[in-house]
Amino acid sequence: MKKITMNPNFLKNKTGIIAAAALLSVSNISAQTFSDFNYRGNDKIYNDNPLKPDEFYSPILQGCYPDPSITKKGDDYYLVNSSFSMFPGVPIFTSKDLVNWKQVGHILDRPSQLKVEKGGVSQGIYAPDIKYNKYNDTFYMITTQIAGGVGNMVVKTKDPSKGWSEVQKLNFDGIDPAIFFDDDGKAYIVHNDAPPKGTEQYQGHRVIKMWDYDLEKDQVVAGSDRIIVNGGVDLSQKPIWIEGPHLYKYKGKYYLMCAEGGTGGNHSEVIFMADSPKGPFVPAKNNPILTQRYFPRDRKEKVDWAGHADLVEGPNGQWYGVFLAIRPNVNNRVNKGRETFILPVDWSGTYPVFQNGLVPMKPKLKMPQGVQNQTGQTGFFPNGNFTYNDKLTDKNLDFRWIAMRGPRENFITATKNGVKVNPMETNIKALAPISSLFHRLQHEDFETSVTLDFKPKSEKELAGITLYQSETFNYVFGVTKKDKDFYIVLERTEKGSSKLIASEKISLGKTIKFQAVGEKDNISFNYSLDGKNFKNLGGPVSGDILSTDVAGGFTGSLIGLYSTSSNDIVPN
Repeated sequence: MKKITMNPNFLKNKTGIIAAAALLSVSNISAQTFSDFNYRGNDKIYNDNPLKPDEFYSPILQGCYPDPSITKKGDDYYLVNSSFSMFPGVPIFTSKDLVNWKQVGHILDRPSQLKVEKGGVSQGIYAPDIKYNKYNDTFYMITTQIAGGVGNMVVKTKDPSKGWSEVQKLNFDGIDPAIFFDDDGKAYIVHNDAPPKGTEQYQGHRVIKMWDYDLEKDQVVAGSDRIIVNGGVDLSQKPIWIEGPHLYKYKGKYYLMCAEGGTGGNHSEVIFMADSPKGPFVPAKNNPILTQRYFPRDRKEKVDWAGHADLVEGPNGQWYGVFLAIRPNVNNRVNKGRETFILPVDWSGTYPVFQNGLVPMKPKLKMPQGVQNQTGQTGFFPNGNFTYNDKLTDKNLDFRWIAMRGPRENFITATKNGVKVNPMETNIKALAPISSLFHRLQHEDFETSVTLDFKPKSEKELAGITLYQSETFNYVFGVTKKDKDFYIVLERTEKGSSKLIASEKISLGKTIKFQAVGEKDNISFNYSLDGKNFKNLGGPVSGDILSTDVAGGFTGSLIGLYSTSSNDIVPN
């Protein structure tokens, strides 16, 4: 897996330097060193569906990688996802075959681009769209930043792996903007917006707008906006949440593809066609072209909520669509969040249709001709039931390690013994940057562990692991101090209200090993003082609060290596 180096633009950021220096200078706070992180998935769906040599798994990105958008330059494909208040923002992956993907970094990797310091976990970056403009050899990423007063914005680059520009704010309201470059060199933006004032007919009534885009000024042309879709496919049926639009040109016609039905059980993808980029757009008679909403709730190997798609022409001229969907667990919980799936697209008729996108989806797909499955090898992102081990001793963190609301560089130091975390004076419930490194939860059945070198000096200090759905829904499993004694504690936070599940006094040596084991909809938190023998604390607990359908919002669960100097968990 490729690594992240510290961005020189971040080093120039005075606020970041001062914050990091302040943390490092706090001598009366214990630093924690995390090492030997292990993560292993063991989902039944993969054990029951082993791959043949000519097959690969969908989703192609497991865990919280929602709202995919895709583009290509030559033989290279690039894919991005929503990142909300995660920092850095907008993970970007590259592939030459749509099967094997490598992460090349994050698009928004410095505080000047990403203003999420005070945002809830589901604020921040929504539905990024990435497109390559062959006329000026430039990549564009356009998105909505629901934080810091930014709103709709665009950044660009000549090379997606070598950094992106500063943010250019765009002068329009609404969400989910996407950019389109026509054959004549002109550019347009489409996006979701509210209907004109006084014309809203029902809750969830939205419109799709279009603007001319000035490539020299990187701004929409004032007064050029027009509504190209009102409500959705059929306004008389009161369709809700027409959003996530993308515009394409194919065989001389213009196609507008949108999500419809809301990003839940009624989610779908619909398609329109026009002779001009500005419409009028006529919906296909066979809409939707992708959905999983028509099938029994208790179906086997269930995939649901499919929609919010983007299309690209793949190798050998075969079209493909990437989209979000979920795979709920046995109790219909959505702990992994929205994941990135892929399907081939049949465009032999007038309108494109996702192949097998209107039947219950299967976990495996046929490999594109001439492609070899290399997932999990030589830097390619893993897939299926994989194991990920990280000693956390490398100078530069793997790309998959993220923070919340602020740069990792503000609270971590690389050492030969592991990653040293300097605790912030915020805890897991704060709407502020927190000192925790996160890895996405990517399986229903999983086991994860990490070794911690730490001796708290006071009851205000705690370090350990967290299973984090949001600032108001999470588990914290860590070590702290009360009087002169050390305690292991397990706390559950639901709707912002915290409850101590269990605590236990321990004789703390040099290190302690924390482990979380997920099975179906339950989680066991275990610890080891000798690195070999584990003891459970609090018994199996429900994973319900880690589910999107319980906690709300748009993210999946994260596994955090967490520390704080503002601990509020009091052992019994």
